[in-house]
Amino acid sequence: MIAPIDHDALEAIRDGVRSLCKPYGGDYWRAIDASQGFPEQFVDELTRAGWLAAMIPEAYGGSGLGLAEASVILEEVNRCGGNAGFVHGQMYNMATLLKHGSEAQKAAILPRLASGELRLQSMGVTEPSTGTDTTKIKTTAVRRGDRYVVNGQKVWISRVQHSDLMILLARTTPLAEVQRKADGMSIFLVDLHQAIGQGMRVQPIDNMVGHETNELFFDDLELPVDTLIGEEGKGFRYILDGLNAERTLIAAECIGDGRWFIDKASRYAGERVVFDRPIGQNQGVQFPIAEAHIEVEAADLMRWQACQAFDAGQPAGASANMAKYLAAKASWEAANVCLQTHGGFGFATEYDIERKFRETRLYQVAPISTNLILSYVAEHLLGLPRSF
Repeated sequence: MIAPIDHDALEAIRDGVRSLCKPYGGDYWRAIDASQGFPEQFVDELTRAGWLAAMIPEAYGGSGLGLAEASVILEEVNRCGGNAGFVHGQMYNMATLLKHGSEAQKAAILPRLASGELRLQSMGVTEPSTGTDTTKIKTTAVRRGDRYVVNGQKVWISRVQHSDLMILLARTTPLAEVQRKADGMSIFLVDLHQAIGQGMRVQPIDNMVGHETNELFFDDLELPVDTLIGEEGKGFRYILDGLNAERTLIAAECIGDGRWFIDKASRYAGERVVFDRPIGQNQGVQFPIAEAHIEVEAADLMRWQACQAFDAGQPAGASANMAKYLAAKASWEAANVCLQTHGGFGFATEYDIERKFRETRLYQVAPISTNLILSYVAEHLLGLPRSF
């Protein structure tokens, strides 16, 4: 049975995150964006407060909370004007380790993640020639004695420079030798400090949202056998658990963005006077804001459905995908409404709208594009022929 969401209990989390975010206002985030930097001070404080250890069991030093609580933490960071994209990786990457790692791996890593001694912010899956067609990845990991030797390339891999560990997906059995194309892939826990410069090269990618992301090159990178997570050849199935958590958490961030845009637009529309009346008195201004609010609230309902399914250990692929689709669409529409409401002032960096506008646009494309979600729904929910 799926337990209902206790929204009253979640208010304490919201209050705590808002309190932490309060000193980190627009000036702070504009400076990070302008320098394409990393918010070290904010991330350190978020870690010390225990928010990034929300989903780590109490036995390993965490809070033992679920995806619902974790989603609220990231939602509030974005609703307060920040960018949870700098920290969300640890939440969903940790889910893969927690569900499929060995007891020795969890005992060695999870307490250090909870304390902030280590960061697990990166996941290496996407490749330049395959994109979302993950089963066609070309990065290989070949067993040689007590080592796996990795060769290949990854792209759009974020936060490598500010992470200690990375989840890596590689083929351990050639595609031509497996019965099902999802078989034969394995996941590894890579120590980035040992890997970089020792078979792994990192090439940063400049991008429009200042999102620290990279291209990775592997040239005979050696990984100890005990870095394999779970059973060899089942990595694709393991990674799906983390991806469902990722999509649900991204949905929550988009909901936070959407609410930020709507609040900002509503305040401005009520205060800005043109032709002797507030512009928000005009239906042409107020109706789009109201519509954006409705869309965000509707997306929020699907977010909770995804959280409930995931936390109950039930299949969450459909609800996670739909939550991400609805929330990304709603936040982008809210961003457009907010910018339009502010007119020319919306393009000024001091209003923070153009920064948040760029940041929320990312989620129409990543971590999975809207078209791929539509294909998933058509095939898995509607029974239509597979389109790719």
